[in-house]
Amino acid sequence: MFVADKEGMLAAEAIGWADLGAKIPMAADSLFWIASQSKPVTAVALMMLVEEGKLTVDDPVEKHLPEFAGQMVAALREPAEVVLRKPARPPTVKDLFLHTSGLPFATPLEQPALDLLPLWARVRSYAMSPLEFEPGSSILYSNAGTNTAARIVEVISGQAFEQFLDERLLQPLGMRDTTFWPDERQVARLAESYRANPGEDPEDGDFARIPIEYLHYPLKDRAKRFAVPAGGLFSTAADLVRFYRMILNGGSLDGRDYLSPKTVGEMTRRHTPDSFDRAQGYGFEADGKTFGHGGAYSTYTGVNLTSGLILGWLVQHASFRGKGGEARGAFEKAALEKFGKL
Repeated sequence: MFVADKEGMLAAEAIGWADLGAKIPMAADSLFWIASQSKPVTAVALMMLVEEGKLTVDDPVEKHLPEFAGQMVAALREPAEVVLRKPARPPTVKDLFLHTSGLPFATPLEQPALDLLPLWARVRSYAMSPLEFEPGSSILYSNAGTNTAARIVEVISGQAFEQFLDERLLQPLGMRDTTFWPDERQVARLAESYRANPGEDPEDGDFARIPIEYLHYPLKDRAKRFAVPAGGLFSTAADLVRFYRMILNGGSLDGRDYLSPKTVGEMTRRHTPDSFDRAQGYGFEADGKTFGHGGAYSTYTGVNLTSGLILGWLVQHASFRGKGGEARGAFEKAALEKFGKL
């Protein structure tokens, strides 16, 4: 658990076990799979190119990725029939961020893991799939959208996404433990993943240790594993604080500019209509009171706008037992009472 503001870390506490079986305690520098907390990081990378005038958020995706030209929308889906028609408009870059593109969450090509194929191949499979709905008319949480945004970064920059991200954002910002491929030293600090044990035998224990089901092992294998911009990053509390401090400081940190305050303001405000069940900014969940993002194994980092506090909750649970799922809310309430305003 950590609390920070735009100036730095205010408090951090590590409790419990990083490895329950081996009795390795959680530590301040434990490494976590942050899953979809990767999405705001990817959004920042693309918005850096927007600020350089290389593209706009209103550009059709097909302007930068021609394979999306002529993509159709599924007007009807029946067990034995799919009726396709031309959409009223193509998906835009903005739609990719807002989950309003009509792209699916993923495609069958991304089974049994999300990281087995190069980014270009996964994105081509999205272009070959019919849209789930008219762009802008609805919302569907989509890893495909964020991965497509990252592919646009590759095409415009001429670099692999991971290279662009590392050179332009992660290393300059001092996020040295944030990576798609944790090395041996980082894996030694990795918090293992667990789910609530469904068995009723007390000898089974409360939790079962599991691999990260969405990723291929070994995690350091760059030959068989590829970057997943929508959800593949590993990181630490210290690195996430660096990232969110940069955002809170209007896109700058330690005298270096990454984005303008105007762009940060656009990224962290709600763009989706109130009628949509997801309050979404560019890469960030944003409801006007908070912005941030969670991850599949229950991690979360976000900003409370009333207090200006960064609140981070890093665990590796695929499911909870009892009232475990209420713990993050209790932490945030206590943190705001101690350091901010309720």
